[in-house]
Amino acid sequence: MLATSATPAYPNPWEFHAHPEVWLLMLFLIGAYVYLVKVIGPKAVPAGTRPVSRRQITYFAFGIGLLWFASDWPVHDVGEQYLYSVHMFQHMVFSYFAPPLLLMSIPTWMARTLVGTGRTQRVMNWLTKPVIAGVAFNLVVMVTHIPVVVNASTQSGPLHYSLHLLLVTLALLMWIPVVGPIAEWQMSPIGKCIYLFLMSVVPTVPAGWLVFAEGVVYKHYSQPVRLWGLSVQSDQQAAGAIMKLGGAAFLWAITIYLYFRRFAVNFDEDNTYVRAKQMPEAEITGHDEKQLTYADVTKAFGQTDPALVESEQAPGH
Repeated sequence: MLATSATPAYPNPWEFHAHPEVWLLMLFLIGAYVYLVKVIGPKAVPAGTRPVSRRQITYFAFGIGLLWFASDWPVHDVGEQYLYSVHMFQHMVFSYFAPPLLLMSIPTWMARTLVGTGRTQRVMNWLTKPVIAGVAFNLVVMVTHIPVVVNASTQSGPLHYSLHLLLVTLALLMWIPVVGPIAEWQMSPIGKCIYLFLMSVVPTVPAGWLVFAEGVVYKHYSQPVRLWGLSVQSDQQAAGAIMKLGGAAFLWAITIYLYFRRFAVNFDEDNTYVRAKQMPEAEITGHDEKQLTYADVTKAFGQTDPALVESEQAPGH
């Protein structure tokens, strides 16, 4: 008899899976934002003033959209079961892309309403200190890349969900000194530049480790089903590249932008050879609209008292 071997049946990586916990959380966030804007906002701002600007609404839509996209099917399922590079993309969204958008969507009145003036405010004043927020965030970044933690989280839905929730929360705290809705929580422009540069240092450590690792770092992702033809090692290298570009390079770009926005304001105008359309007030000595002619100059010199000129030119004057 001829031996026959059946092809093993692997699960379909693109099979739809519902994530009601994600849907409920996103709907809660959207509902809370709408309630604050529609119900609390008109009472918290002067009459005739809009509670939020169109730009803030746009920031919220993009921020919540990114969170939803990275948390739901298919990104969540592929990142949890098949490709660590997709899992890394999730972390970039949770850490660097969505949090600043969400913070910029919150007006000052809304932040002060949520924080209040009691114990919550005192706790937030402490948590949003750059050293506290930065160290806590980077500590979680390092812990969530430890192989034991990664392998355990992919086997436990509640643990995976909790780690992502913790990462987003600490990322929001990390970004508050840069784009927080309350002015006293923010740093000076040069302080923001230094802070963001320091925040970019830590992601380069696990990123370099993943790029140059020779073996399989996360055994859970050594699956027989390989999406897009990526081997386990190529997947790890892609994850390291995403972390490097999505983390460090993104923060460097913002640092450069903040620096030039603060220290290179009106650089082109101050260093151009093209005359401005309007003469500066310091250069205006007469009626700007009347053209000065040679005859006017000659007449002015003719009206000058010679004795006064000699007096001004005499020694001691």
